[in-house]
Amino acid sequence: MSKNSIKAIDAIQEAQKIAFAPFVFQAVIALRKLGIFDLIFEKRRKGGITVEEIANQLSLSIYGVGVLLEIAESSNIVSKNDDKQFELTTTGYFLAYNKTVDVNINFTQEVCYKGLFHLTEAIQTGKPSGLKELGDWSTIYEGLSKLTPNIQKSWFEFDHHYSDDVFQEALETVFRNNPKTVYDVGANTGKFAISGSKYNESVSIKMVDLPGQLKIALGHVEEAGFKDRVTHHEIDWLSENPTLPKGADAIWMSQFLDCFSEDEILTILNACKDAVNDDGEILIMETFTDRQRFDNAKFILEATSLYFTVMANGNSKMYPAEVFKKLIDKAGLVLKEDIAVGEYHTILVCKKK
Repeated sequence: MSKNSIKAIDAIQEAQKIAFAPFVFQAVIALRKLGIFDLIFEKRRKGGITVEEIANQLSLSIYGVGVLLEIAESSNIVSKNDDKQFELTTTGYFLAYNKTVDVNINFTQEVCYKGLFHLTEAIQTGKPSGLKELGDWSTIYEGLSKLTPNIQKSWFEFDHHYSDDVFQEALETVFRNNPKTVYDVGANTGKFAISGSKYNESVSIKMVDLPGQLKIALGHVEEAGFKDRVTHHEIDWLSENPTLPKGADAIWMSQFLDCFSEDEILTILNACKDAVNDDGEILIMETFTDRQRFDNAKFILEATSLYFTVMANGNSKMYPAEVFKKLIDKAGLVLKEDIAVGEYHTILVCKKK
């Protein structure tokens, strides 16, 4: 038994919460979608609102509203006063209105929930066994451009949410040595290429990604008016001996390498080393599990690792920085700078040895 074990009565309570966690999660989804959270919040200055009033105003049954609020009260999401009026607890407020929680809930519900049923199979096979719930692809990246709009929206909002706040600071790092040619490896929607083109009026950016993703990114680049300065290179990093064109002054990879296994990361780093100029830089931005100040941030990253296991590719995860340092060295690169960016991110600046 662990030396940090808690009292049995508390431990069984925690165990039961985990046993019924999917029930609580889906109740929260319903409370959000049906507008119950919003209505309770609107009535906060009147002391709350009763089940009957909620049912009447939202044209729902008293039974339906009641079962949702009962489990929500037991889960400390809502509270009930002596007049049987409900209010949101602080936890309930965050579940309803916190942006980060909102992004995480939508990602879990739309992208991962059905697929997580296949987690055991994914562990046994090393394949993203839950991906079949979304489509018939080997990895989720092949299907990103083909996902239904609501699933695609949740995926991209999750992906962008954890980088948007540090984008400006990241651009300052990438362009501090005035590179003329920058490769954006893992171009995604073209967001970096557009932002980089705005930031530096003379830079040439080459987006590198799968064909489906590049089609979307190129459309966004053209809409932004940077078609003349942004080129592209199609690549499948899981193909045999993937290579990049030579001549990059800087290669930028933001939250990209965590989408691959350690062996695959090494392949990518070797290709980048061959493509970058002798005095050029390879810049890697990640949210490392061993660089988080708060437990909830580490928890989110570890949950995201399970997404990679069951939905994305079956063999990648959110890594500690020490793993990347070893791979950088193994690829024949040297770590020149280790820069903390924002609250969660790190940029590793590498050069050829």
